[in-house]
Amino acid sequence: MKLRTRMRVNENGRLVIPAPFRRQMGIRAGDEVVLVLEEDELRILTRKREIERTQRLVRKHVKAGVSLADELIRERREAARHE
Repeated sequence: MKLRTRMRVNENGRLVIPAPFRRQMGIRAGDEVVLVLEEDELRILTRKREIERTQRLVRKHVKAGVSLADELIRERREAARHE
């Protein structure tokens, strides 16, 4: 579903996200969102969507089946043994 609207920024620089947009994105009062400025576009992401996006980016550089957490724990234990 593609939503589009025109809005005005108030004198304090604030912008209200319309209810249909909030519903579509699953944003509720008090939720934290992330603003991303890319070239000349402002994007609003939910924290969940940003985490998913980051995970996809990391997976491009990590082999399937590799756990970065397990590797970090192994490296820390090895470093502790050498102290």
